[in-house]
Amino acid sequence: MTTRSTLRILVSGASIAGPVLAYWLTRHGFSVTVVERAPTPRRTGGHAVDLFRPAMTISEKMGVLPRIEERATGTSRMTLHQESARRPVRVDLSKIFRAASDRHIEVMRDDLSEIYYDAARDDVEYLFNDSITALSPDGEVRFENAPPRRFDLVVGADGLHSNVRRLVFGDESRFSTFIGAYLGVLTLPNVSALDNELLIHVGVGRTAGMYGARHLGDARALFLFRSEHALDYHHHDVPRQKELLRDAFDGLHPDVDDWLDELDRTPAFYFDSITQLRMDTWSQGRVTLVGDAGYCPGPAVGGSTSLAVVGAYVLAGELARAAGDHEHAFPAYEHAMAPHIRGTHAAALSATKTLIPTSRLGVRGLAQGARLISALPAGPSRTLLRLTTKSARLYNSMTIDDYPPSQGRDSSATDPGGAPGPE
Repeated sequence: MTTRSTLRILVSGASIAGPVLAYWLTRHGFSVTVVERAPTPRRTGGHAVDLFRPAMTISEKMGVLPRIEERATGTSRMTLHQESARRPVRVDLSKIFRAASDRHIEVMRDDLSEIYYDAARDDVEYLFNDSITALSPDGEVRFENAPPRRFDLVVGADGLHSNVRRLVFGDESRFSTFIGAYLGVLTLPNVSALDNELLIHVGVGRTAGMYGARHLGDARALFLFRSEHALDYHHHDVPRQKELLRDAFDGLHPDVDDWLDELDRTPAFYFDSITQLRMDTWSQGRVTLVGDAGYCPGPAVGGSTSLAVVGAYVLAGELARAAGDHEHAFPAYEHAMAPHIRGTHAAALSATKTLIPTSRLGVRGLAQGARLISALPAGPSRTLLRLTTKSARLYNSMTIDDYPPSQGRDSSATDPGGAPGPE
């Protein structure tokens, strides 16, 4: 009979959900291997992501919250330029963040991935520069480079374009829903010497921003734009993606033109559709999915990072609660996550409409709404934001169970102050 200590679990993906899942699985007494296509822990120049209250609580239980706080971007001000408007709107972002959620932090995705990886790297086997090529129902796994091995369970934590999902559930097109927008991110020199400030330009159907961070020697430019139909490109065709980005933002503002001039020199570039993953179930046999691989609400608009952290924590906890019996754990995991996923999917659709206005009236509304919220006292601004945004209400109401680590493990360094109980 397989016990917790001998139950072998393979996790595909070492970005956010994968390392968090690996941490909690080992704390619950399981044996974990993580396979990652990249040759080393990922440092791709990713953009800033948000951790909301439940994800911060989980990070605190992992003992890594101080490191995350040290790496916070510190963005506290926004200068917003409306297309064709003379004067910018200046906004106190720190007040908006406090009004949106009573516990929130913004951190660079690469920094967060590294912190989560370090948390359990000594307890987890990592197979870098490798990928799964075949999965059999009895748990045999074939790899591109490593010899075949047998695992009791396999988890796909490999993102929106999940390889595990493709192998087990079929082509991505069966589950992906394009929500009418695209996202681009590039790394560029911080020529504007931005410190704790977000510079943003908003036009009808397109929004571009640039920001630095306290510990970055460079800056990030982020581009969001609408498209009524899916654009024709391959997700590995970087020159075509850069061409599409230039076309979408042509003539918005000289600042944006300068940022786009860095496209041919940038050391890191990301481009993808803002797509939701909608699956009736994300478990089949010995395989399940976590994070964007199973239920991506939409990059940059849906709080997918916090959802991935919560999903990884819940999956590990339900496996522990069921003593490794996946036939009980997987349905319990899906049941626990379903309301959170429905909420984030709805919030992402609402956020897309706000962040990428469809009319000049929407552009003015975004600017004036941000200025009003930042100008009001804390109490009224919090009330206004909660009334007008689904995401704030969602994350403030999200609850998670407590899954204590297995008996016999020293959790004193990983669970400061004891378990806080449900959020």
